[in-house]
Amino acid sequence: MEFKISSTKKQELTDITEEINEIVKNSEVKNGLCNVYVTHATAGIIINENYDPNICTDFLKAINKSIPEHNNYLHDKIDNNAGAHIKSAIIGPSETIPIKDFSLKLGTWQSVMVADFDGPKQRTVVVTIIKD
Repeated sequence: MEFKISSTKKQELTDITEEINEIVKNSEVKNGLCNVYVTHATAGIIINENYDPNICTDFLKAINKSIPEHNNYLHDKIDNNAGAHIKSAIIGPSETIPIKDFSLKLGTWQSVMVADFDGPKQRTVVVTIIKD
């Protein structure tokens, strides 16, 4: 199963937990694994808190401090987004979450998010469910 989301900013975290839980519920898999994968080289998937929006702001601030947007990267001569490629490679394109009793087994404050580092763009998210 796959779906599309659109970012509205250059860098943005988008909570996709509801969409994934709906896919899990419709799959009728009681227990298993859910893999969430984004099919883009400048975006990643993270699991983190989204209840306090400051966490998302802090996350982007920290990753931008560690990996500046422009740092004399050679790839910037091509399309000016080398920093986005490096960030997404470190974050990774996927996460796997256990399914228990027909829903994602996330912690109280955990959400699944697409981390877009080169928006605004439309992104494709692929959800694969494996039955126990």
